[in-house]
This record gives sequence, structure tokens and C-alpha cells, in this order.
Amino acid sequence: MTDTQTAPAVGSKSFVATLLLAFFLGSLGVHRFYVGKVGTGILMLITLGGFGVWTLIDFIMIAIGKFSDKQGLALAR
Repeated sequence: MTDTQTAPAVGSKSFVATLLLAFFLGSLGVHRFYVGKVGTGILMLITLGGFGVWTLIDFIMIAIGKFSDKQGLALAR
């Protein structure tokens, strides 16, 4: 790393826990409640994960490392 590059900020929420929650309880939005995104968690709960589409997108985003917590911090690996 050079002087101008900084390490990305990492939050306190676990990558593995979030991925497992999304896999097993994704259609209920439990993984979104876990990372602090309560509003979208409620929407996922009401729509059963956007009829499965939103759940699949979230699972893929978590798996490739592009999912963040409420503060926009990366999940801790």
C-alpha cells in the first residue's frame, strides 16, 4: 500500500453470520435487521424478500463482498 491509499473501514458485523442469515432466513430480511437496516428489513419481511428476487440479489452482494452495514462500512471477515 502506498501513502495515498488507506485500508477500507470495516464494521463490527460478521460477514459469515450475515451470509448464513441471508441464506437461511433471507426472505424474512433477518440479515438486514442484523446489519442495522431495519427499514428495508421490514420491507423484505412484508414482501417475503421481494418475492425472492431481493433475497437472491442480497445473497450475491454479500457473497462478493459488496454488502455494507447501516453506516456503509464493509462487513468484518
